[in-house]
Amino acid sequence: MGGAKKKSMAQMERTQDQTDKKDEPSGSKKGKAKTVVEKRPRGLQSPDISDPKFLAEVQRMGAITPFSIASQFNLRLSIAKDLLEDLEKKRLVRLVGGNARIRIYQPAAA
Repeated sequence: MGGAKKKSMAQMERTQDQTDKKDEPSGSKKGKAKTVVEKRPRGLQSPDISDPKFLAEVQRMGAITPFSIASQFNLRLSIAKDLLEDLEKKRLVRLVGGNARIRIYQPAAA
Protein backbone atom coordinates (compact mmCIF):
# COMPACT_ATOMS: atom_id res chain seq x y z
CA MET A 1 0.00 0.00 0.00
CA GLY A 2 1.11 3.55 -0.38
CA GLY A 3 4.51 4.18 -1.84
CA ALA A 4 6.09 7.10 -3.57
CA LYS A 5 3.99 9.55 -5.54
CA LYS A 6 4.28 9.23 -9.31
CA LYS A 7 6.38 12.05 -10.74
CA SER A 8 5.04 14.36 -13.41
CA MET A 9 6.53 14.30 -16.91
CA ALA A 10 8.45 17.54 -16.31
CA GLN A 11 10.01 16.15 -13.14
CA MET A 12 11.00 12.90 -14.88
CA GLU A 13 12.61 14.86 -17.74
CA ARG A 14 14.51 17.03 -15.29
CA THR A 15 15.96 14.04 -13.42
CA GLN A 16 16.84 12.37 -16.74
CA ASP A 17 18.71 15.52 -17.86
CA GLN A 18 20.62 15.64 -14.56
CA THR A 19 21.73 12.01 -14.83
CA ASP A 20 22.79 12.59 -18.46
CA LYS A 21 24.95 15.53 -17.39
CA LYS A 22 26.62 13.42 -14.70
CA ASP A 23 27.44 10.67 -17.21
CA GLU A 24 29.15 13.07 -19.65
CA PRO A 25 32.94 13.11 -19.48
CA SER A 26 34.16 16.29 -17.88
CA GLY A 27 36.73 17.01 -20.58
CA SER A 28 35.35 20.49 -21.15
CA LYS A 29 36.56 21.61 -17.73
CA LYS A 30 40.25 22.42 -17.92
CA GLY A 31 42.43 22.74 -14.86
CA LYS A 32 39.83 21.22 -12.57
CA ALA A 33 41.72 18.22 -11.25
CA LYS A 34 40.40 16.42 -8.23
CA THR A 35 42.62 16.91 -5.25
CA VAL A 36 43.02 13.79 -3.21
CA VAL A 37 43.36 14.52 0.47
CA GLU A 38 45.65 12.04 2.11
CA LYS A 39 44.45 10.83 5.48
CA ARG A 40 47.23 10.59 7.99
CA PRO A 41 46.84 8.27 10.92
CA ARG A 42 46.71 10.02 14.24
CA GLY A 43 49.70 9.53 16.51
CA LEU A 44 49.54 7.22 19.46
CA GLN A 45 52.63 8.66 21.14
CA SER A 46 52.13 11.81 23.15
CA PRO A 47 54.84 14.47 22.97
CA ASP A 48 57.24 14.75 25.87
CA ILE A 49 55.75 16.97 28.56
CA SER A 50 59.15 18.36 29.51
CA ASP A 51 59.96 19.40 25.93
CA PRO A 52 60.46 23.21 25.88
CA LYS A 53 58.97 23.58 22.37
CA PHE A 54 55.81 21.74 23.42
CA LEU A 55 55.49 23.79 26.60
CA ALA A 56 55.99 27.04 24.69
CA GLU A 57 53.20 26.11 22.27
CA VAL A 58 50.85 25.26 25.12
CA GLN A 59 51.65 28.46 27.02
CA ARG A 60 50.93 30.51 23.89
CA MET A 61 47.39 29.12 23.55
CA GLY A 62 44.54 31.09 25.11
CA ALA A 63 41.99 28.40 25.84
CA ILE A 64 43.20 24.83 25.71
CA THR A 65 40.80 22.03 24.86
CA PRO A 66 41.52 18.39 24.06
CA PHE A 67 40.46 19.02 20.46
CA SER A 68 42.87 21.93 20.02
CA ILE A 69 45.77 19.87 21.39
CA ALA A 70 44.82 16.85 19.26
CA SER A 71 44.56 18.84 16.05
CA GLN A 72 47.71 20.89 16.64
CA PHE A 73 49.97 17.98 17.56
CA ASN A 74 48.25 15.33 15.38
CA LEU A 75 47.16 13.18 18.32
CA ARG A 76 44.12 11.12 19.12
CA LEU A 77 41.56 12.81 21.34
CA SER A 78 42.02 10.31 24.17
CA ILE A 79 45.78 10.90 24.15
CA ALA A 80 45.21 14.67 24.24
CA LYS A 81 42.87 14.31 27.23
CA ASP A 82 45.44 12.25 29.12
CA LEU A 83 48.14 14.75 28.21
CA LEU A 84 46.11 17.65 29.57
CA GLU A 85 45.43 15.76 32.80
CA ASP A 86 49.18 15.21 33.21
CA LEU A 87 49.85 18.89 32.55
CA GLU A 88 47.27 19.80 35.17
CA LYS A 89 48.90 17.51 37.73
CA LYS A 90 52.23 19.24 37.07
CA ARG A 91 50.44 22.61 37.44
CA LEU A 92 51.38 23.79 33.95
CA VAL A 93 47.72 24.33 33.02
CA ARG A 94 44.67 24.84 35.17
CA LEU A 95 41.07 23.80 34.65
CA VAL A 96 38.81 26.80 34.11
CA GLY A 97 35.56 25.24 32.92
CA GLY A 98 33.79 22.51 31.12
CA ASN A 99 31.73 19.52 32.07
CA ALA A 100 32.00 15.73 31.91
CA ARG A 101 32.29 15.75 28.12
CA ILE A 102 34.80 18.54 27.57
CA ARG A 103 37.34 20.28 29.73
CA ILE A 104 38.67 23.78 29.13
CA TYR A 105 42.11 24.61 30.43
CA GLN A 106 44.18 27.76 30.61
CA PRO A 107 47.95 28.09 30.84
CA ALA A 108 49.08 28.54 34.43
CA ALA A 109 50.42 31.98 35.25
CA ALA A 110 54.19 31.84 35.38
